[in-house]
Amino acid sequence: MPQSLSKVYIHCVFSTKNGVPLITDAIRKDLHAYVIGTLSNIGSYVNEIYSNADHIHILCTLPRTITISELISKIKTSSTKWIKKQGITNFSWQGGYGAFSVRSSKVRVVERYIQNQPKHQKKISFKDELRKFFYEYNIDFDERYLWD
Repeated sequence: MPQSLSKVYIHCVFSTKNGVPLITDAIRKDLHAYVIGTLSNIGSYVNEIYSNADHIHILCTLPRTITISELISKIKTSSTKWIKKQGITNFSWQGGYGAFSVRSSKVRVVERYIQNQPKHQKKISFKDELRKFFYEYNIDFDERYLWD
């Protein structure tokens, strides 16, 4: 085949530095639009996005020309600059991230999960939510290095 084609869905999750609740209702919608634009510019399609006060969920496609870490870095770097321009000068994202593959038959399930984030966060903390993902995906982790 002379052409390289792919469709890889990634559910990205990461928090604000130290889990500080800095993402407000006032900037949430514009932040989502900004991240969608950033990802669109690198060839990624965003299926769903939602930012809680202290973390963000993004379901998007992974462009075939970059790595997951490059994708996350582009999101974090550009959105940090944008958020600081909105007047939240002490903003930064945590150093790490979670990235989970999503098969095409489960895309709608993950979209609904992200859409329901406001309800989920009333029942479960971000830390417990992320631990749950690690267990479901059978990812070994060390608590000492998860939170910053």
